[in-house]
Amino acid sequence: MKLAMLDQHPFLIDSPTTGRSITNQPSILAALKATQDHWQLGPTQSFTTTQLAAPIQNTNQIFAIGMNFLDHSKEIHLELPKVPSIFTKFSSALAAPQTTVTIPGAQTDWETELVVVIGKAGRDISIDQATDYIAGYMVGEDLSERTVQFANTPPQFSLGKSFANFAPIGPWLTTPDEIDALDQAVITTKVNGEIMQQAPLDQLIFTVPQLISYLSGIVELQPGNLIFTGTPSGTGVGHEPQIFLKTSDQVTGEITGLGQLNLTMK
Repeated sequence: MKLAMLDQHPFLIDSPTTGRSITNQPSILAALKATQDHWQLGPTQSFTTTQLAAPIQNTNQIFAIGMNFLDHSKEIHLELPKVPSIFTKFSSALAAPQTTVTIPGAQTDWETELVVVIGKAGRDISIDQATDYIAGYMVGEDLSERTVQFANTPPQFSLGKSFANFAPIGPWLTTPDEIDALDQAVITTKVNGEIMQQAPLDQLIFTVPQLISYLSGIVELQPGNLIFTGTPSGTGVGHEPQIFLKTSDQVTGEITGLGQLNLTMK
């Protein structure tokens, strides 16, 4: 199923343009925990993605994985990681799936990614059990201000990726039972209609279960935690000459079966 946030209620998507509010649950995670037998559904209503809020609006941990696509590691001239390369994005960067982003510097870049939503707490989760801890999947944009990221050597990641609205997510959460072959889903990023990134998820160096197992061996994963799993080649910093976002640029980030983000730069 697909669950969005509309008018401060979880919203069950029935079709691309219609759905029903879950009126007795405060959040998507609460609705999933309660199960459908305990939902009170409102009448069918139409919606547009412009009305949707971020599916997860409060979380105490956002993990992001660097250099998790082979070609992206090559284009930014970094060595391939021996274990997952982890950084964080701060929760104040979370934004709706259709939003306006103020460009903070001269080198603001795009990175469309698969985002995993953790559904229950756990430590030391085995790879075989990792999928049991997933509430669902979303599209995420790991926007990056490269002047901040690469101000030092070695680079610093978290602050350069945590400006206002630098973590749009959505447009809804898709539960795992709806996805037959996640590794065949394709990430696509367009800037002003031109394809900049396009790659299937089977190019991930570390898979989603491997990431969950690795992270949980160090920290406790908690409900609502997000994992941005990495981006493919085609980022602005990887182009020759480099390309960065400008005022009025339109960015779309899409993953097959999971929906699309729409961003306007200002």
